[in-house]
Amino acid sequence: MAKTATQPLPQHDNDGLPDPAELPQADVVIYDGDCNFCIGQVKNLHRLDCCGGRLSFLSLHDPRVGERYPDLTKQQMMAQMYVVDRQGRRHGGGDAVRYLSRRLPLLWPVAPILHVPGTARLWRWGYNQIAKRRYRLAGKKSDTTVCKNDSCAVHFGD
Repeated sequence: MAKTATQPLPQHDNDGLPDPAELPQADVVIYDGDCNFCIGQVKNLHRLDCCGGRLSFLSLHDPRVGERYPDLTKQQMMAQMYVVDRQGRRHGGGDAVRYLSRRLPLLWPVAPILHVPGTARLWRWGYNQIAKRRYRLAGKKSDTTVCKNDSCAVHFGD
């Protein structure tokens, strides 16, 4: 009788956040894992997932992102966070924040404000203003290998 070895799941630096491999039925939040501000915000989202299991997280720099979501370009993901819901729909930037305000019960109190008719453009603009200044706000990971993947040159303009 042949022995079958169980292979462990590949290890990825996911900043201690739930991985899609652990939570296959969860929405996937794709964020800039080289950005301290972004890491802090997705950790807040993880804490706001009070029921647990609604969100999993992938850094846009993880090779699995390109395999799973080939329609999302690196440029798109560097410009804004994406949430891929259980139906496969992509919600980016301000729209992702609005989506999460309906998905996470602890964000329900802010949902009415985020969903006032005619304000989506304002929320997208505000999100983009913060996103393009995110490295100035909190810097990048101190890991010296971070700049090898071309992300250092992005989002320093006004």
